[in-house]
Amino acid sequence: MGRMPSALPLGEPAPADGALPGWALSGLGERPFGVYLHVPFCRVRCGYCDFNTYTVPELGGHGATLDSYADAALAEIELATRALGSGPDPVPAVQTVFVGGGTPTMLPPGDLVRMLRGIDRAWGLAPDAEITTEANPDTITPEVAQQLAAGGFTRVSLGMQSAVPHVLRTLDRTHDPANVATAVAAVRAAGMQVSLDLIYGTPGESLADWEASLRAVTDLAPDHVSAYALVVEQGTKLAAQVRRGEVPAPDDDDEADKYELADEVLSGAGYGWYEISNWATGPDARCRHNVGYWAGGNWWGIGPGAHSHIGGVRFWNVKHPAPYADRLASGASPAAGRERLSPAQRHDERVLLESRLVEGLDLAVLPAQGRAEVAGLIAGGLLDGAAALRGRGVLTLRGRLLADTVVHRLLAGS
Repeated sequence: MGRMPSALPLGEPAPADGALPGWALSGLGERPFGVYLHVPFCRVRCGYCDFNTYTVPELGGHGATLDSYADAALAEIELATRALGSGPDPVPAVQTVFVGGGTPTMLPPGDLVRMLRGIDRAWGLAPDAEITTEANPDTITPEVAQQLAAGGFTRVSLGMQSAVPHVLRTLDRTHDPANVATAVAAVRAAGMQVSLDLIYGTPGESLADWEASLRAVTDLAPDHVSAYALVVEQGTKLAAQVRRGEVPAPDDDDEADKYELADEVLSGAGYGWYEISNWATGPDARCRHNVGYWAGGNWWGIGPGAHSHIGGVRFWNVKHPAPYADRLASGASPAAGRERLSPAQRHDERVLLESRLVEGLDLAVLPAQGRAEVAGLIAGGLLDGAAALRGRGVLTLRGRLLADTVVHRLLAGS
């Protein structure tokens, strides 16, 4: 979650001043409020990546560059303050901030901290706020980690992806695998939580390769682990390689085997799954920012291509850093479009997202036809029977592998 895909959805035009409907602003305090901050810079573009990121040469010095990016983001925070402050209810203190990318730590720690202070000035950070930044392992030194911690960050999510050199090469990842341990040690020494992100299903990755990566992770003992199946996105270098037959496409059965191995290894090391692709050492180590997404919370997304959700209105910014900076410099909103979610859309999203969580879905929100599917899903080994007796739809391990099928059946008749 958090990261911004490169393709923007279709929708209605967003107002130039960033204003939101009054009905979307009422009851702001009833749900957690988070801020996502997108930093769209990378040293190199990885062959599998479809996120809204740019290398410095690609930008050519135009728009929100490395040097000027923090100022552009602070301008959007000011605009967001005006938009949210026009409603009947006060904006609650920010519970979570997630700085994603790209590689946020390409910016100096001082700029990351300056943007965080801008968020604090705008709305206030809750006393126990979770403040995360993503980072490439090569960019985290003890000095950087100490500066981040001193500035208020509580958590660093390191893009490890794999511990196997040939897998990293296929993904065009440039970091030295040995630097992951160094970065983990630096984050821990600074008093912050650490998460490691993995990708499985890379062409040429054997089951033994994947197990080696998982064992490397458990040896490092992070607080949190994310593991995502590789998706070949249209328009990427990897998609072209697959199309030309240079590398094989990811295989569904192979990815299922690797997911089951991940759950086995991580569970054996004391990690519990709390969302299909995420494991933590305990409830306090879960990524609360992402839980806010899955639980239908409110968040404002700062930065090029960033998406926001406030009170049933979803909106998204222009993709490229140049028009993003230009709009803000002229006092206009960088929003490219928005959509108002209907009650039916909000219901379907609730079923889709909450069913991915270990607490499961409240089965009472399902229509009668959806509830009628529950017994068959239990018989098929996809939903937990004991949890269903408590009124919760909780995926089994097999159900996690077939989550889309489960959701489709639960939404029968919606």
